[in-house]
Amino acid sequence: MRKLPNETPSNQLESAPHRKCILTGKSLPQDGLVRLALSPDDQIAPDVRAKAPGRGAWISVDRAALEVAHAKGQLKGAFSRAFKTGKLDIPDNLAQLIEKALERATLDRLGLEARGGTLLTGSEKIETAARQGDLVMLLHASDAGRDGNSKLDQAWRVGSDREGQDIHGQILPVDRQGLSVALGRQNVVHIGITDKRAAGRISHNLERWRHFIGSDKENDEDEKKVA
Repeated sequence: MRKLPNETPSNQLESAPHRKCILTGKSLPQDGLVRLALSPDDQIAPDVRAKAPGRGAWISVDRAALEVAHAKGQLKGAFSRAFKTGKLDIPDNLAQLIEKALERATLDRLGLEARGGTLLTGSEKIETAARQGDLVMLLHASDAGRDGNSKLDQAWRVGSDREGQDIHGQILPVDRQGLSVALGRQNVVHIGITDKRAAGRISHNLERWRHFIGSDKENDEDEKKVA
């Protein structure tokens, strides 16, 4: 029996840095939150890569909850407390800016993995790797055909000795055109990942993006999709 889905050890989760969400007050692992920064011109801006200097504010909520908090004035109060100043400007389209930043970070990561050789495209190549047990992650464009998805899903189950289980690739919140541009390749409909660490890096970005836009509520079996 081949090794089954990759799981993050509990001691690793416990040792990960925690940050408090400014809206819920909950302290959660930093990797699952989104950081926002205050620019020199006092504007709140997404910092999803957590690289901007200075004090940051962290959120764990999805887009819908953020927009409600913004509309009720709760977001400004939370930012004022986090940055210890009332002199700040919150863009009306902050939620959209965050979503776009998370999308960009995920697509950039896929592009880096493509250049690093840990990513496969093309149904035939992916199917071969899947049946040989070399696939650790499977992704489908949002507009991929059901038959094509099912064929690769089945190949992955066979190759990983999990026939009969509900194991299938993730449906990405981006279509084939977006994937093709990100990877610099033509007609990217399916993506296969052959490196465990690469799958972890992609999952980190993808899970934050999907959580923020709310698509994780429709895909609550993701822990089964990285092998």
